[in-house]
Amino acid sequence: MSKTAIFIYSDPKAGSDEALGRLFNAMFVAYELQEKKQEVALIFQGAGVRWVNEVVKLDHPAHALYDAVKDTVVGACRGCADVFGATDGVRAAGLSLIDEKAIPGTSGIVDLSKYLDAGYRVLTF
Repeated sequence: MSKTAIFIYSDPKAGSDEALGRLFNAMFVAYELQEKKQEVALIFQGAGVRWVNEVVKLDHPAHALYDAVKDTVVGACRGCADVFGATDGVRAAGLSLIDEKAIPGTSGIVDLSKYLDAGYRVLTF
């Protein structure tokens, strides 16, 4: 069985169709792979951590899809959430703040290399 880690980096503050499209496409892939009973890890990283506070809103256009793939969400990068002002939103959404890898000057980040070491395909949006 294949394993895929999907990282969402796009920034909702960009206010662009591209940023929203990248969010949707990341979740589309997660949805499709989940339907095929494949292992999926969806992670919010970089400025993408800001999406968490948006997609949990009932009136957000991606809310229904987010609900459909919520079981694949591993969490959001703690260091990124701190830098991009999203820590409270991630906590309010009930997602884990991931700080597996100590990086100087941060509160810790997602260890992307662990997914590579475990044989995951890595997709970034």
